[in-house]
Amino acid sequence: MHIVRTAAAARASRRRLLLGLALLPLAARAASDKASFPSRPITLIVPFAPGGVADITARAVAQAMAASLGQPVVIDNRPGAGGIVATQAVLQAPADGHTLLLMSNATAISVHLFKRLPYDAARDLAPISTLGFFELALVVRNDSRFRSLADLVAFGRANPGKLTIGTIAVGSTQQLAAELFKSRAGIDAVVVPYKGSPAVINALRAGEIDVGFEILSPLLPQLSANVIRALAVTGEQRFPLLPDVPTVQQQGIANYSVASWNALAAPAGTPAATLERLRRAAFEAVTQPALQRQLRDLGVSARASTPAELAALLARETLHWGEVVRAAKIEPE
Repeated sequence: MHIVRTAAAARASRRRLLLGLALLPLAARAASDKASFPSRPITLIVPFAPGGVADITARAVAQAMAASLGQPVVIDNRPGAGGIVATQAVLQAPADGHTLLLMSNATAISVHLFKRLPYDAARDLAPISTLGFFELALVVRNDSRFRSLADLVAFGRANPGKLTIGTIAVGSTQQLAAELFKSRAGIDAVVVPYKGSPAVINALRAGEIDVGFEILSPLLPQLSANVIRALAVTGEQRFPLLPDVPTVQQQGIANYSVASWNALAAPAGTPAATLERLRRAAFEAVTQPALQRQLRDLGVSARASTPAELAALLARETLHWGEVVRAAKIEPE
């Protein structure tokens, strides 16, 4: 009986050994795959058209990340539907780190512009890092009667419904920033939506509107040429290229701060090691002095973050813009 048990134990031991030997190539292959990320070009899907500040930011960061990752980072522009098209394309891709999304504050805003989204950004996307923040400015024609933000607010309060503010489309950061400004400043003004930034600038120059709300990038050439004048920037601090332009808060409008932002995300379920590799590459890219100067000249403050910080930013922005959308009485589609 003892001999039988010993033989059975030996056979079991041999089976375990053979199984272990059979699994070794699989384990080695898995370790090799993990170590070899990225194994092919990475696609960064951008929910905006080519040529805008978000697209230019994405391309600059992608080029710097490619040098670190050893693979090209290819931009795929998928504009439209508040970023839904781009986000769905990313979520339909394998969660292996080779398809990424350029997130923005539009990701937070779209939650409140549509009755039902086909995804939950907080649940279905894995945050990687912020890339840059870009502020807006309140601008007037160079010969405008409004010499300061105080002048504009005083006129708006004394003449309800007569002040006109130009922005791009309803639901955009610019339009919602204008609505928030009306609320915080206590003025009754008419917000006029246009199809794009050039149309806003042209309307301002033609005298069709009194003031424009726009991100800094398309405004900088006009400001340099003294065609338009900035009354305020919307962030918490003055922008380095416009040191003489105070913030809205510095001019007495409390609790007002607006900035757009861009960030990287991947589909949820992407391996943690892959996300960390991508985060390191993004950090190395965003902290390069040359890239920071390039983006600053576009009105962008380059800034990386941890995944946890990006997740917290998305949560705060989703809550904040929901309040603004409801106050502006914008009905979800």
